[in-house]
Amino acid sequence: MKTGTNLTVSEMRVFNPCKLILLIPLLVWMNHGPVSAEETRTPAWQESNSLKIAVFDVDATPPVGYQLAYDRCTGTWDLGLRAKGIILVGAGDPVVLVAIDWIGIGNESHREFRRALALAAGTTPDRVAVHTLHQHDAPVGDIRNDFVLAVLHRMEMAVGAAMEKAQPVTHIGLGSAPVEKVASNRRIQGPDGKIRATRFTATADPALRAEPEGLIDPMVSLVSFWNNDKPLAVMSFYATHPQSYYRLGIANPDFPGVARFFRQLAVPDALHIHFNGAGSNLGAGKYNDGSHENRLILAERLAAGMKQAFESSSREKISPGSVDWKTETISLPVDSIKDAKVNSEFLKRFNISEKFDIGCLSMGRSKILFMPGELFVEYQLAAKAMRPDLFVAMAAYGDYSPGYIPTADAFTRGGYEVEVARLDPSCETILMAAMSKLLKEGR
Repeated sequence: MKTGTNLTVSEMRVFNPCKLILLIPLLVWMNHGPVSAEETRTPAWQESNSLKIAVFDVDATPPVGYQLAYDRCTGTWDLGLRAKGIILVGAGDPVVLVAIDWIGIGNESHREFRRALALAAGTTPDRVAVHTLHQHDAPVGDIRNDFVLAVLHRMEMAVGAAMEKAQPVTHIGLGSAPVEKVASNRRIQGPDGKIRATRFTATADPALRAEPEGLIDPMVSLVSFWNNDKPLAVMSFYATHPQSYYRLGIANPDFPGVARFFRQLAVPDALHIHFNGAGSNLGAGKYNDGSHENRLILAERLAAGMKQAFESSSREKISPGSVDWKTETISLPVDSIKDAKVNSEFLKRFNISEKFDIGCLSMGRSKILFMPGELFVEYQLAAKAMRPDLFVAMAAYGDYSPGYIPTADAFTRGGYEVEVARLDPSCETILMAAMSKLLKEGR
């Protein structure tokens, strides 16, 4: 992605004035001599071979006047938008997992986030997963914008500071629980099997709300990290579009962010990080007519599922030898004819990446997949079916550039998601093969 100056994004960042702060240690040395042995000691996270975790939480709220996904920002909520993450150290090079309250980060911008955070953590970009929650009253993560670049700089500094305070992980907790009356399938089929209506996340039509819930993954999956009896971090995974109502210009994390905040208050010693699963064909439309009061109701329902999953989690000892990270690099076939005809101003902001890394974190009897794009829930359900003997979870909305990723069957049925999808139906075969390989390797 080139700019008018013919510099790449990475090259532009080299010359950013914010980077001048990196010269301060050199200036100090020039004026005061070499640093002391204490100042050059081995970082705390490198001092032992035990598994450790570092956590960070950065403000990612845009200023008033900034362009959100669809409208200008006119104000913000008290909670604001967050960029939250963990760094696992001690099992090979560090692994960085990030979830941001933005609608999407794609192509070159996504690669730059991974590159920068890898550098900050002392690891490689293939061991960094950056995901968004896909809230619609939130910005696009376009690295060419000063605000986005400033958030990335804050994240880089937060990663470095967090790793100095990394804490031992002795156990992980694995739990899941049903979430009642939140997600529903958006695609309403007619008698011929074709999609006759779309039940969006806020559905005013009572007839569409009365339609069956449809195919969803009703479970919220939860992974917690412990130092003996002290909780250090909690990651939750739930598949649905995260909107209650939007297009008011008020930057906010919507009901998943409120649910996350409720759980942060309930278990304050652990940083709570939420990932959106494969929910591109899911939304709250059956249970949400768009009334503003429903944001709290949906948040309470999701938080209740998170609470049950946390309290029912089974804990197991963990060691560096039982933690592994693997990636599969794939290409997704683009339907060039459809891509040329896409009429969404939002989707036009993204060029589809040529390559995608699918990550898989294995910990004990769990495997967590980190996927690109807006996946149909069928991919998440298929992943769980591939390894019924393990605890399997999925985060979608990594590199956002492919947009909707339907199944091959969905392409034959039509509907909104298929109409705006930019990929060829053969994408399913490629994704399923990569998922299967990652899930069936090792334990």
